[in-house]
Amino acid sequence: MNVVLPDPSWLLVLIPAMALTGIAAGFLAGLFGVGGGIVIVPVLSYVLPLLGVEEVVRQKLAVATSLATMIPTSWISARRHYAKGALDLALVKSLAPGMILGTLVGAALVVALRGEALSLVFAAVALLVAINLGFTGVDWRLRDTFPAGAARQAIGAGLGLVSALMGIGGGTVGVPVLTMLGMPMIRAVATASAFGLLIAIPATILVLFAPGHPAMPPFSVGYISLIGVALIAPFSMLATPYGVKVAHGIPQIVLKRAFAIFLAITAARMFHTSLT
Repeated sequence: MNVVLPDPSWLLVLIPAMALTGIAAGFLAGLFGVGGGIVIVPVLSYVLPLLGVEEVVRQKLAVATSLATMIPTSWISARRHYAKGALDLALVKSLAPGMILGTLVGAALVVALRGEALSLVFAAVALLVAINLGFTGVDWRLRDTFPAGAARQAIGAGLGLVSALMGIGGGTVGVPVLTMLGMPMIRAVATASAFGLLIAIPATILVLFAPGHPAMPPFSVGYISLIGVALIAPFSMLATPYGVKVAHGIPQIVLKRAFAIFLAITAARMFHTSLT
């Protein structure tokens, strides 16, 4: 079935809706170091059916488009946090090889798996992270230092794999992992913001050149919606610095609990979508 383009009156609704999505994604990218995908993927999952996009490609399109929009947002967020002296650049560099490898595997699975499986992965990981952040204190940790050697690369690969599957930056899973391994919350948020670049760039390249599907909507390349990127990315870039400013001005326990509540709500909505 061919996807029907929306009429002009519907575009008048779509454009501000995507702009608001970009603003929310950018603000949360700066606030939580998440890259914005944790907002973009659920929103696109709701909007795409209204545009006639078939279920077989809906979640793939949402994840791939989210990955593409994360590149500029993650760049701005990481630069702002680095300017404030909170980003651990040495750790980011040391994790890069494993994270990029895990990201490429995850992006390949985005192309290969069914949309329902991607939705359930998204919801399950978001819920587990929300539980961790919601029921542990600011100082709770498994150990005081980040592992080195093969263990460090394995952690990086795992973060890249899961994040690419979900279409998100490294913050959603990176922040709780970093805090569990001894890093203060605000430093974890800042450092995880840079993970978004290590994840978004290789993953976007892979899904961009993936063979298309007959059910893909117009103005798509690979599994990426060019319209979605064009509408979301600019507003996301504008809002990111404000999120960074707020992140550095509120108590860390408030930041941690707010992140948990947001993820729990998102997970519940994604489970509902996938199972009904």
